[in-house]
Amino acid sequence: MVHMTTGTTAHAADADIEAIEQVVATVEHSQQHKDPDEFLGLFHPDAVWTTGGGKVLIGLDAISEFTRRVLPAADWDGKVTYEVVHVLFIRPDVAAVKVRQLYLTPGEESEGAPLYVMSKQDDGRWLLTACQNTVVPTES
Repeated sequence: MVHMTTGTTAHAADADIEAIEQVVATVEHSQQHKDPDEFLGLFHPDAVWTTGGGKVLIGLDAISEFTRRVLPAADWDGKVTYEVVHVLFIRPDVAAVKVRQLYLTPGEESEGAPLYVMSKQDDGRWLLTACQNTVVPTES
């Protein structure tokens, strides 16, 4: 994993990276278990989410409506992994987080390359704030 830190001390950056990795691990867990409540608990109330299909969702209400409709009904079997591959601290309380996402189904694998802009709250929690989920095309 590659980390770039700007404007933070190494100790603070290590703790923040661990917290960011935990958010991504919770995204993975919520997707594996198709749990909209766990997933939605990771978002800033004013978040922007762009789905892998390009649908733009602005605010937690729109993200919630979409997620509650789509996630429990997803037709994959829940085998998905998320790996933090790069963290860029834009400011000590704002990070751009590049993630590698793999959906694994019998005989098929698909990949995503989400970018999560996360913000650190006054209570120390990191929340998903502006996110773009991008599908990686398969080579033919």
